[in-house]
Amino acid sequence: MADPMRIRAQSSGDKTTVRVLMAHEMESGMRKDSSGNTVPAWFIQEVTALHNGKQVLSAEWGPAVSKNPFMQFAVKGAKAGDKITVTWKDNKGATRTDEATVS
Repeated sequence: MADPMRIRAQSSGDKTTVRVLMAHEMESGMRKDSSGNTVPAWFIQEVTALHNGKQVLSAEWGPAVSKNPFMQFAVKGAKAGDKITVTWKDNKGATRTDEATVS
């Protein structure tokens, strides 16, 4: 299983800023290894975020996203103690879900 995501959710007024650092190799399928063979594509395809179980973000990514991607977004109406859940799924079927509490 992939390493956990680092998620920070900080509230300021009626807006909560969510920052997510995902651990993933993100191979584009264009790079060659030391033997000259193409390294197969392996990247995050879908990212979703939930605020207390309600979807607030949905993204479709491709092979052009960098290794260990960072994502930031804002959520209106989240309060301290609320839960933010982020899930990703890659093109090989692996998935990872992590959660943070709004502070």
